[in-house]
Amino acid sequence: MPPRITRLPIRKAASFIPSASSNVHPHLCLRLAPRRCITADEKPLPTADDAGPGPNQEQLPHVSEEAAAMGKITGEGGPELEQGTPVQEVLQRDAASKEKAPKVMQEQIDSKSPNGTRSFSTLARRRQEALVSFEDSGIEASGRNFELPALPLASNMHLKHRYAPIVKQVTNLLMRDGKLSVAQRNMAMILNHLRTASPPTVDPERPLLPGAPPASHLPLNPILYLTLAIDSVAPLLRIRSQKGIAGGGAALQMPMPLALRQRRRQAVMWILDAASKKPTRGSGRGGFARKVAEELVSIVEGRSGVWERRSVVHKAAVGARANLNNRRR
Repeated sequence: MPPRITRLPIRKAASFIPSASSNVHPHLCLRLAPRRCITADEKPLPTADDAGPGPNQEQLPHVSEEAAAMGKITGEGGPELEQGTPVQEVLQRDAASKEKAPKVMQEQIDSKSPNGTRSFSTLARRRQEALVSFEDSGIEASGRNFELPALPLASNMHLKHRYAPIVKQVTNLLMRDGKLSVAQRNMAMILNHLRTASPPTVDPERPLLPGAPPASHLPLNPILYLTLAIDSVAPLLRIRSQKGIAGGGAALQMPMPLALRQRRRQAVMWILDAASKKPTRGSGRGGFARKVAEELVSIVEGRSGVWERRSVVHKAAVGARANLNNRRR
């Protein structure tokens, strides 16, 4: 049996046409109200009581005019408003330029200047009068407690030469990896340790340099303390090996004299080597500086092993004096 099909009636959709009386509100952006321009005739600008300009129309005076008015009130005198304009003088000398100048400027040139004013500037003259030399006038400059240094300056007054030569040399030898500030800090710790340490006891078998001050005076001058300790163990000679000096291929030991800086450098290298072999006591960044300072004190007291190294070099140099006669002429 075939399926039963239900036929529904098809209704024609009626088109909806809004009438004029329906309340349809347009979108907000479409509701544009006409702008009304208010002219000055409808609403005039506010005026003051004395029929002058309004509060928004009055211009402030110039800074110079305000200063002049204030000086007139206080009686101190303000700046001269007619000062510092040499254009009028140029136009007076040039008739062609005067004809092309504005009418206001022409009238100002033709009119006579009032008494007490001038058309030129005296600012440069006032500045020149203010530049008074203290030496010519005899005025003593205030602000310094001591007299100025005499010229030319001494060699140790230069910024690069403000330290003692031996302090600068030891600082450079203490420096590692180019860290000069660390070396300067260690040098300051060494000098501070020498200054605060107790006076040393000098060994008579290992005397210091002749002319040295008493041991009790050394902590009072740490730089002298450092110089005396280094120069006392500085070697005077060094051994140099030379081949063929006697005419054959054998090398001979030749003693060579050392200059002052070379002697001090060798002594400082021995001191640093001996200090690095000492055991570390405590912690902190001043450990190595403390060991170097203790080694310097032991040198002055004659307990350091640097004395032995110096004596070995001198004995070898004395024994090699015979080789000086074999030098080729």
